[in-house]
Amino acid sequence: PYSGYLAMIFPLCLYEWLNLKERTERTWAEQGKYYIALGVMLLILCVLPAGMSRSAWIAAAISGTWVYGMHASWGSKLKEFGRKYKKKLVLACIVGSVIIIVAGYALFQLKATSANGRLFMWKISSMAIAESPVIGHGTGNFVSAYGRAQENYFANGEFSETEELVAGSPEYAFNEYLQVAMEYGIPFLLVVSLVIAFCLWKGSSEGRIGICGGVISFLVFSFSSYPMQIPGFAVTFYLLLAACVIGRSKVILFLFISMMALLGTYYWKNNQYAACKDWYRSKMLYNIGAYQSAKEDYGKLYPELANRGAFLFEYGYSLHKLKEYDNSTRILEEAMTHSNDPMILNIIGKNYQALGDYEKAEEYLIRSTHRLPGRIYPYYLLAKLYAEPQYLQPEKLKYAAEIVLTKEPKVQSTAVREMREEVKKLLK
Repeated sequence: PYSGYLAMIFPLCLYEWLNLKERTERTWAEQGKYYIALGVMLLILCVLPAGMSRSAWIAAAISGTWVYGMHASWGSKLKEFGRKYKKKLVLACIVGSVIIIVAGYALFQLKATSANGRLFMWKISSMAIAESPVIGHGTGNFVSAYGRAQENYFANGEFSETEELVAGSPEYAFNEYLQVAMEYGIPFLLVVSLVIAFCLWKGSSEGRIGICGGVISFLVFSFSSYPMQIPGFAVTFYLLLAACVIGRSKVILFLFISMMALLGTYYWKNNQYAACKDWYRSKMLYNIGAYQSAKEDYGKLYPELANRGAFLFEYGYSLHKLKEYDNSTRILEEAMTHSNDPMILNIIGKNYQALGDYEKAEEYLIRSTHRLPGRIYPYYLLAKLYAEPQYLQPEKLKYAAEIVLTKEPKVQSTAVREMREEVKKLLK
């Protein structure tokens, strides 16, 4: 994300530097601006390669090219060149297209697993959008909708090994357009796109090229990342959009300040900072296994942090460890609306198994295998379930045990070896 932020600032520096460079006689203030813009731009160009963010590279390249093109009046020059040398322009377009395709393939192969992971996330997100394209799934419901869509996709059994390998439990779609469409619906996405397009048109027509370049960089970066989920990024984007439109109009400036003041008041009143600090202290009790003390603290924090999946999971797991299975399941069911972590399904399955409701336990554990089929742990839990004397199912036990013993884990660990040893004992 930091690389994306730098890519958003790069076109601002570039345009400022290009404008000041043309002036033969600069004042002391302009001279200072010139060197500051140049220095920041060079520092950004030093940091971007080290950040290894392909999305940021593309955003900086596209926005920088647009800014330079607008500054150098490439549009009029290309029209004139096209009239004089039509064949050469076509040839240049073909060569340029080939270069772009080769560069795109090289960037894809640079981190192919990461790229495949994002393509898979977009695929699942698109399936979730298709379920509710008009009104979406609701604010903050991305993770639950994504988890259900991924679970249904893998349950069909028509997936590749690559998809199984790269599947995970993402908090974001890594594509802001898909995330907005998922939560609010396609019509809302179109309205937002039109507002941004108007801001860009207004800014470019008023000659605010550098600011528009920053907006373009943000829009490009948003195709494969999650900048709107980071407050600093989002606030900067709002300010850039406002700078495109406001200009010298005092009325629009007043409306903008009023809107920002209202938003600031709302977020200040709904701030969870103090509660999260208390959660961090309670988490230390959770980490050392003092579940009774953790449960008491989590119970006090529950009203304020009931919309955080990680908090609800820790609370539910503490209750599970204290053998309060019904309460644990209730809290974990809430956690599922704020998280797509399959571990929640595993613990609910273990709760039902402890209560003797074996069919319900099997249902949740099978759901866990569908949500992330690359994980070995839910198959291990299924093997233990099928080995229960009251629910003994030899054929299903053999099937689950075979997967535990033969499935290749993403990372070899002591836990995997221990699970395999225990499953071998169960088979004997």
